[in-house]
Parts: sequence; structure tokens; C-alpha cells
Amino acid sequence: MSERKEPVMTSEEVMEIIPNRYPMFFVDRVDELELEERIVATKNVTASESYFQGHFPGNPIMPGVLQIETMAQVGSIPLLMSPNFEGKIAFLAAVDKVKFRKNVVPGDVLTVTVDIVKLKSVMGIGQGTIRNQYDEVVSEAKMTFIISDLEQV
Repeated sequence: MSERKEPVMTSEEVMEIIPNRYPMFFVDRVDELELEERIVATKNVTASESYFQGHFPGNPIMPGVLQIETMAQVGSIPLLMSPNFEGKIAFLAAVDKVKFRKNVVPGDVLTVTVDIVKLKSVMGIGQGTIRNQYDEVVSEAKMTFIISDLEQV
């Protein structure tokens, strides 16, 4: 049995950085973090998640749009923790090259990795990948974030 490392951030600590809350909060813990560069986080997919009631009864599958939202939430963390963007909010501005490769079902443990490939004063571009517990890629996308002041929201 492998030892589980302590998280770099708990879900409660993540909620201090990003504004998302249940039922639209999809980060259980952060496992690795390099500000403005890279993050690896975990999302545990449970049968009690509300979207499984309708997607699809008898054959629950995590919607692709929620996989993208999970990547976006994870990708915003290394941006919003940067001293340059402290106290701001990240909006998903564009999603490109999306691929869904495997179904995500209750019981899956997802590893979400986002590499920040470009960073400007009000924008970040990240490349995200989600893998399941079998190390299979289930989805991937290129995302563009716009960073804004909270007062402008």
C-alpha cells in the first residue's frame, strides 16, 4: 500500500482563493503547486453529486462541461495565489482543443493537472489534463483565463 502525502492545500484552503462553492466546487485537495506555473489537484467523484440524478439515471456519467469546470477551477488557483493577482477573480474566457476520451463515473478519483503556458498582466493560458485512478487520460483542454478585480464583477 502506498503512502498518501499530505495535501499542499485542503478544499477549505482552496475556497479561500476561488469563489466557487457547493454544488459548483470541484477541488478536493491540491497535491502540487508552483505559483503561475503548474498545479496538480484531486477530485473525488461521488455518487451523491447532484448532477448524477439527471446525467444519466441508471448510467451516471460526469458531464464534460463539469470536467472543463473542474480544470478551470484548478487552473485558476496558481494564478490567483500569485502576488500579481492576489484578491482578484479568474474567469474562463476560452476553451480550445477539448477532447473527452473516457467516461467519468462515480468512484473515480481524478488527478487534474494544469500547466500555465502563458501569462500576461490580465490573462493566463493553461493546458489542462484530467486522468482517472488508472492513469488514463479522460479529458484535456487548452483554457484562457481573464483575471479581473472583484469590484468589476
